[in-house]
Amino acid sequence: MAKYVDLSVQHSPHNIEPAPPFIEHLSHRLGAINLSRELGLHPLVFPDQMAFATDTVFGDVHSGTHVDAPWHYGPMSEGKPARTLDQVPLEWCYGNGVIIDMRYKNPGDEITVEDLENATEKLDHRLGFGDIVLIHTGCAKYWGTPEYMKMQSGLGIAGTAWILEKGVRCIGIDAWTVDRPMMAMVEDFKKTGDQSLLWPSHFYGRVKEYLQIEKLANLDLIPKSLGFKVAAFPVKFIGASAGWTRAVAIIDD
Repeated sequence: MAKYVDLSVQHSPHNIEPAPPFIEHLSHRLGAINLSRELGLHPLVFPDQMAFATDTVFGDVHSGTHVDAPWHYGPMSEGKPARTLDQVPLEWCYGNGVIIDMRYKNPGDEITVEDLENATEKLDHRLGFGDIVLIHTGCAKYWGTPEYMKMQSGLGIAGTAWILEKGVRCIGIDAWTVDRPMMAMVEDFKKTGDQSLLWPSHFYGRVKEYLQIEKLANLDLIPKSLGFKVAAFPVKFIGASAGWTRAVAIIDD
């Protein structure tokens, strides 16, 4: 029997993140009132005067655990129009999970090519098409706190390019962004004036088409770094730059 590990954080208006969703829950009794008005009926016709509970959500598609489409990074990728979320190949969203353990890195550090080479050598695994790389920074334990957005390491251009050159088309991370923390990037840019320090992994998506899964959770609950599947199919918002996902690791006994 397969074991399933939920790799997603919850969507909640109480999340401490830049754009948490607003969620309005409508009760079964209010559902009966609304439906009866719409159909010209009386609420008493429904069992116990209750009909259907419904929910209305107003939110940013980049809130909670989500998949970034190439369109998020720029209008063009690999010399052609970048794909929006509804155009993303489904095979990019399901594949062999590979956990890259970067918990020894300090918050704000860049994950280098050397880090990635050492990690894959320890796993005795060569990355390739069909692999979904999951970068484990340890940041997920800070979810729900103000520290969450700064307690991660992240990829730069070199590391991102190294992974994608192997044929990988999906990179996930247990943090707010696949890049380094936002303020770390901004501070370094202000010191140097080097524009390449700002969201380098995101903007590399203009060079090479790929997906990012951001704000993953529970990577520490996956009992092995290889030999499991990852499913992260996003909600199909037409023309969108990203979509919410219930990411799951599937481990066969």
